[in-house]
Amino acid sequence: MKQIISIIFAALVLSLVPVPYACAQTVDNLRPPTKPVKPTTPPKKKPLKKKWQKQEDFYEGLASVEDANGMYGFIDKTGKVVVPCQWKWAWRFSEGFAVVKDANGMYGFIDKAGKVVIPCQWKNAGSFQEGLAEVKDANGRYGFIDKTGKVVIPCQWQDTGWFYEGLASVKDANGRYGFIDKTGKMVIPCQWKDTRWFSEGLAPVCGANGKYGYIDKTGKVVLPCQWDDSGAFFEGLAYVKDGNGMHGFIDKTGKVVLPCQWKSVGRFSEGLAPACGANGKYGYIDKTGKVVLPYKWEWAYPFYEGQAEVEDSYGNKYKINKAGKIVE
Repeated sequence: MKQIISIIFAALVLSLVPVPYACAQTVDNLRPPTKPVKPTTPPKKKPLKKKWQKQEDFYEGLASVEDANGMYGFIDKTGKVVVPCQWKWAWRFSEGFAVVKDANGMYGFIDKAGKVVIPCQWKNAGSFQEGLAEVKDANGRYGFIDKTGKVVIPCQWQDTGWFYEGLASVKDANGRYGFIDKTGKMVIPCQWKDTRWFSEGLAPVCGANGKYGYIDKTGKVVLPCQWDDSGAFFEGLAYVKDGNGMHGFIDKTGKVVLPCQWKSVGRFSEGLAPACGANGKYGYIDKTGKVVLPYKWEWAYPFYEGQAEVEDSYGNKYKINKAGKIVE
């Protein structure tokens, strides 16, 4: 499942669901790529000064953390532990619920008090989005549950994606993708080699030629399948990848507004986007293509609530503000 939480987590460690971007590699707007290849003899990693082995971004006021025993819980913005580290894995809160993995490797959901609200009975699970969460049953099929834990769309798909703008991508037994609505009704037939999600009324799709373009919610192709890769629209722009492996941005008419000149890019958020320069490092660009924060980081995430996570060549992670100053 393209957005299924444990796959995202495995790729990030990866996250959301937040997400790093690796140079010379296609970057989706929310799905993290794998880590870049490290040098044969990497520099000695500086010790982290943080209490936690891992800490994710804050969502809905809480952040998941991993303790020294490899167990997960949640802290609030004062650093107070509000959900004890007792889970094999835990993911960000969304719509009041967080995905957790128990000692048996099964997935369920907790509320912000740490109470189990949906039992750990699924082989995998994704965050709630628009009132529904994707789950994987014992047969390896995907469907959706509501916040009571009731299965509202049967587990019958090879793959599913989160609901965005009322629609979710699904993969059929023939390996083709289409879209369903929240009743489970097929609204766009499974005919695409790949899909992303709807954002700002359009969704990237991969056609029979192996190229990406965009469809609207009726399934009509509104931007031709001509790119080697493409991402969802955010703040009016979407990344595209040309035949030379370089990335740029288009608007919703298909016009190239920022030429394909970067090795890799992330989505625009709060007016800025991560971009990988010729030196293989990440910085941030604005919507004119101007470099507003220099190319100096190994990884970079989109901005969220005025801050973005970056990583240096030693593997240390920091939060920076829009002036590029390290704030934590």
